[in-house]
Amino acid sequence: MSMPSTTANWHWKNKNVTPWAKTWFQDELTKIAIQGEGSECISVSSVSSVEGDVELGQRKSKLITIYDCKISVEWSGTASDGTEVTGKVTIPEVSHEITLDRLSDYIYEWSESGSTDEAIVALYAFAKARLPAALEAKFAEFPVALIDKHGKDLTISGEPSRAGTPAPASGPNAISGPTFSSTPAPPKPVVAKTLNTSKIIKEASFMAAADDLFGLLTDEKRIPSWTRAPAQSAAKVDTPYSLFGGSIKGRYLSLTPGKEVVQTWALQSPTWPSEHAATFTTTFEQSSDSTKVTFSLAGVPKGMEEELERNIDGYYIHGLKSIGLGTVL
Repeated sequence: MSMPSTTANWHWKNKNVTPWAKTWFQDELTKIAIQGEGSECISVSSVSSVEGDVELGQRKSKLITIYDCKISVEWSGTASDGTEVTGKVTIPEVSHEITLDRLSDYIYEWSESGSTDEAIVALYAFAKARLPAALEAKFAEFPVALIDKHGKDLTISGEPSRAGTPAPASGPNAISGPTFSSTPAPPKPVVAKTLNTSKIIKEASFMAAADDLFGLLTDEKRIPSWTRAPAQSAAKVDTPYSLFGGSIKGRYLSLTPGKEVVQTWALQSPTWPSEHAATFTTTFEQSSDSTKVTFSLAGVPKGMEEELERNIDGYYIHGLKSIGLGTVL
């Protein structure tokens, strides 16, 4: 007699998927290509090594990505004067803790050109400025692809759950990537009585003007600077938006520059109830030397409060802090 799925999925299970992961990185990272404003361009030509182990675990009906890899990639490009250039960059740690929990930033170890040619030096600078965001967009796709590919092997029945954090949905290419090919469909709110929800509030003060923070959170061209993933945002009432490579989607309800943003908010993950949308309200209170930002998420499904508090801390607050705004204690 088989165990009920609620019991069968309660125990620890692990699956080693390291060979599949190495192939995934080799296939996906080499799709990255970045064109500059002029004739300069770069692309990932090969993944020279992927060291480390990758596993998918399951406990209490939740799927957990377990990985810590050292990845080296070879890149090539064309400088503004037509010179062909090659280089290498190593990322010592690509892990669940960095990609999903945002416990620290990625580290990049670059080969040096050794050239004094102005065009070559400029291309190396271009690579260092643009390639990390494209790589991180792909790294964000990895846990999603891992669960989509192997989750069914560990789950007896029902849909697998992605543990922790909004991992951007697959699709991004060169801050790909993060590559959006279509406008996201807005989530449809569910009738309140069918779902028990709660509200979480997080606050932080930044050394920036309210108008500037409003722009960073709503301007499609500026959002990737702190999310490190592509975004879609027209910043108009009743228009859809998409953040973190598609892992968060919704529709703007109201926008008051420098004061408030109200939007529907849905996590694109099996842990998030189908067709449900929460309401995310961001308010700005500017003082003489800083701006207090309050993030309020209403309609959080019961049981997900701790996870989403970590998400807002790691993805929004830490993301804004990472671009040099700093926070005020």
